[in-house]
Amino acid sequence: MDPIIYLGIDNCFASKRWVRPDDWARVIRDLGLRHVEASADTECDPLYMGPEFTKDWIGDAKNACEKQGIRINNVYSGHGTYATCGLSHYDPRVTRRFLNDWMKAQVDTAAALGAGFGFFAHGFEEPLLQDDEAYCAKLNVLYDTLSELSAYSRQKGVDYVGIEQMYSPHQPPWRIADAEELMREVYARSHAPFYITADLGHMNGQQYFQRPDAALIERAILLRREGTPIRRLWLGSAKAHGIYMSAAAGEMPVDAAVKAILADVEAHPHLFAEPEDASNDAWVRRVGCYSPIIHLQQTDGKSSPHWTFTAQNNREGIVHPDAFLKALKASYARPDEPAMPPKCGEITLTFEPFIATAGNTFDLLEDIAESVRCWRRWIPRDGMKLSEIE
Repeated sequence: MDPIIYLGIDNCFASKRWVRPDDWARVIRDLGLRHVEASADTECDPLYMGPEFTKDWIGDAKNACEKQGIRINNVYSGHGTYATCGLSHYDPRVTRRFLNDWMKAQVDTAAALGAGFGFFAHGFEEPLLQDDEAYCAKLNVLYDTLSELSAYSRQKGVDYVGIEQMYSPHQPPWRIADAEELMREVYARSHAPFYITADLGHMNGQQYFQRPDAALIERAILLRREGTPIRRLWLGSAKAHGIYMSAAAGEMPVDAAVKAILADVEAHPHLFAEPEDASNDAWVRRVGCYSPIIHLQQTDGKSSPHWTFTAQNNREGIVHPDAFLKALKASYARPDEPAMPPKCGEITLTFEPFIATAGNTFDLLEDIAESVRCWRRWIPRDGMKLSEIE
């Protein structure tokens, strides 16, 4: 498989600023881009807008894109779906409403535009994380829900649908193995390909959720006894944290607390990441070929700041186009796995720049234009095959 590569942009940057399709399409064209990810935040959220407006919006978007010579490659969820547990809500009525009235409605929009669909729309509440049996049961329900969505997307003629990877235990998939398992499960249940959106800034949180060793736990207990607790100490379960607090208060011996915490850590593997889960290179090598949408952002590896690729940001950042493209090629060089969906035939590398409420729009457009120039050194034209990119 030698996928076709496009360079595009999520029009989330235009939210509340260039909100009409004619306006954001013109701005995107002027930035030197021809491929768009249409964010629900930029006036096409199905619950906020309703079906009548959405129908008109689709027509307006088609006309604007034809006029400006650009294409909507994907429809994508926005910040609105982060505000709820969504597809993993504790009340099945909410899950069903979210699936039918939001997700399937966006699939319909994507189908009308001849586009793909990507999203993130769930969260696992804290009690689920503390109960292994409940966690596994909820994960199984999520797989069934996503399978229904995947089958619906295939029925509607949407070429691909996928979920964005995240970076903390309460938002699976947040580890490479989770992402692979999710794709295998949904593909097996729906018989329709289901993919991952890899975001190059979403590997920052996993470094904070790795397994502690005995030395770290002992040190943490002793420091808290002295009144200087370690911040961001991650022991996994509430039980393990309770043992730590008891030992720090002198209520149990340090060595006994360390042993008990390590045993609890091993009993709750879903709460801990592996070192490779914190590496965007590892993510791209493992699941890049299953990522029809890859979100591009510059980051220092400590957060997900959605920096643009300006010279200044690139000096501080860890995302380098040449290294990324080598990792993507390595992903396609891996042997096919029969249980996984087919490798993607096209990938849209999609800038995802946000602008702060008090941000300067003129500065942002300059920075995005500089980002485009940066990546065009490697991808001088859209529609190149991956093998053609040096």
